[in-house]
Amino acid sequence: MPAGRRIRVRGQVQGVGFRPFVWQLAQRMGIAGEVFNDAEGVLILATGRALDPFEAALSTEAPPLARVEQIESTPATVAATDGFHITASRGAGAETGVAPDAATCPDCLAEIRDPAARRFGYAFTNCTRCGPRFSILKALPYDRAQTAMAVFPMCPACRAEYEDPADRRFHAQPIACPACGPQLWLEVAGQEVPADPIPEAATRLHAGEILAIKGLGGFHLACDARNAGAVARLRARKHRPAKPFALMGTLAMIRAHARLTEAEAARLAAPAAPILLLPRAGAPLAEAVAPGQPTLGWMLPATPLHHLLLDAFAGPLVMTSGNRSGEPQAFANDEARARLVPIADAFLMHDRDVLRRLDDGVERLLPSGPLILRRARGRAPEALALPEGFEAAPRVLSLGGQMKGALCLVKSGRALLSHHLGDLDAPEAWDAFLQAEADYAALFDHAPEALACDLHPGYRATAHAKARAAAEGLPLIEVQHHHAHLAATLADAGWPRSAPPVAGVILDGLGLGTDGTIWGGELLLGSYASAGRIAHLAPAPLPGGDAANREPWRNLLARLDAADLAAEADTLLPERPRALLRQAIAAGVNAPLSSSAGRLFDAVAAALGLAPGAQSFEGEAAMALEALAGQTRAAPYPFAQNGPRIDPAPMFRALLADRATGRPAAEIAAAFHAGLARAVCAPARALVEEGQAGAVALSGGCFQNATLLALCREELAGLTVLLPHRTPPNDGGLALGQALVAAARLSPA
Repeated sequence: MPAGRRIRVRGQVQGVGFRPFVWQLAQRMGIAGEVFNDAEGVLILATGRALDPFEAALSTEAPPLARVEQIESTPATVAATDGFHITASRGAGAETGVAPDAATCPDCLAEIRDPAARRFGYAFTNCTRCGPRFSILKALPYDRAQTAMAVFPMCPACRAEYEDPADRRFHAQPIACPACGPQLWLEVAGQEVPADPIPEAATRLHAGEILAIKGLGGFHLACDARNAGAVARLRARKHRPAKPFALMGTLAMIRAHARLTEAEAARLAAPAAPILLLPRAGAPLAEAVAPGQPTLGWMLPATPLHHLLLDAFAGPLVMTSGNRSGEPQAFANDEARARLVPIADAFLMHDRDVLRRLDDGVERLLPSGPLILRRARGRAPEALALPEGFEAAPRVLSLGGQMKGALCLVKSGRALLSHHLGDLDAPEAWDAFLQAEADYAALFDHAPEALACDLHPGYRATAHAKARAAAEGLPLIEVQHHHAHLAATLADAGWPRSAPPVAGVILDGLGLGTDGTIWGGELLLGSYASAGRIAHLAPAPLPGGDAANREPWRNLLARLDAADLAAEADTLLPERPRALLRQAIAAGVNAPLSSSAGRLFDAVAAALGLAPGAQSFEGEAAMALEALAGQTRAAPYPFAQNGPRIDPAPMFRALLADRATGRPAAEIAAAFHAGLARAVCAPARALVEEGQAGAVALSGGCFQNATLLALCREELAGLTVLLPHRTPPNDGGLALGQALVAAARLSPA
């Protein structure tokens, strides 16, 4: 038998057309042998004279959706063969990457618009370069029998394409056509409407109706973004008074309503097809789409169904998650019928099962690079290679926090951060979290050797981790909230384990500190295994506990009283129950101390009259403050540094003085942002300049604020600044940080 090579390819190489690519490469280079999927990725047995260039091309010419992480090659005796073949998948388990769902490619888009094409107008058209992947996958290896497409036998025409090496659908597992694939229909009150579903849906949208539309990862609720009445009805029915809605349009539509750079256009059109925050410009939409916000969240259609609908409607659509506020997105037909009937006037349905609930990803492109706000459809479940020094990391499962829930699995040198699982306060969201925990364990064949969680005993994920660790006899690593944020940024940046400690500026809402108080405005010094608190915002009470998270005026009262500005608080808050809250604060009743930066933003927003009495969504007041601050530049307000405490009292005195003189609110908001950036970055810079830290890492939910992020980068100019670009800076990244902290504590350096 001829000499050859056994070539192992690891990474995201299943479900991306990699085997057909290898076949075509082998034909071109005169290579004989076989290629197949298995639990570890793709295995190639090859013989021929051009093995060196063949092996090199596996990574340099890989398909667009593939991500080759490692190629291992060893000499092997290859059985005599009459050519090169794709053979049946082998082995159980999962050591390979899973491809995310990919937006419709240009070839498929052209096909569904071509009256002469077999798939003209077909809403489920796909090929090896695009279409559903993660949302329809049951198990690995990635074959049709392991997907939701197993119930749709291929017709002869599709089978011929699937088996034709020259066709772009060669071994495309979700292949389908109108004769054999999923079907679409429109229904009202549980009854199918006897009409072509997409034109009928467009007609109803033009009439001001709200439609529930089944997409890749679940249902959207859609309406005409130019129809103020329809948008208002959607807000009322969904119980979402002010939080911005996402929008869907073509690039031409987006350019008519927003400023769009070429880099942003490319990001929108990439296979992940995220929602991208873009500055408003041009023609107005219904104001209730994003009340008071300078940015709009736009996405391009991600599926043929959405392209066809947008073609028929010919205008921008609101496209928001199919749920009532606080609940997870509906993703099964019967679930949507049960939960969305009070909201939707009609349902655009199909019969391909969604096996995994996936929200739309939300991102932003800034001068500092991409910012991931919600990691979901199109990004998950891409794995991150662990930084240098974690080669011996054990299998860890980390369970994240309470808000923006996510899981992280560490296995075989990679960290797999799950898609966004929602806020775990709602029972439905908690049920979805538990389902995802079981789903990821089965799909990725992950049996943890240790668990990691947040310190806070009141978090559902923490209580669950403790119970599971006890039941299974597993080590449990409890990780301080802000240390997890720091470690997540280090992991995202690939900071080596042996590298110097890092100064971490971590600004967010709330997280339990190691001293039992509530932290949120922190300067840490450390790395993966440990971190110490160097400085922090001066604590202030949270009057009413959780109520202070919802009602910004409570934080203003506490901050002004702490700054000896009680009389000014009385003037600003004449109708509020100040005496009652002050009594509770003095008695230490339901008024825990907190250094929260998020609550400081709330207090400043309340001082400027920007905050509602009660926020209808997380960050509402802070977003209004950022919107103002982004309009101008101003010299920074002063903060006092008293030992480790960064005291905002001088800032409030200056703010109130400016307010009294009628200084524009935008300038006041900008001066606050500039002052906070300088106050938290100055001690971080000192740590680097004194040789105690090798870089500064920025993380926490407050760094979703583009103005604050830009100002902090200015304050840290000339230093190495680490930012998360592939994972969220908010609590959606906590699980990644927890996993790396646990791995560092459990494995030798």
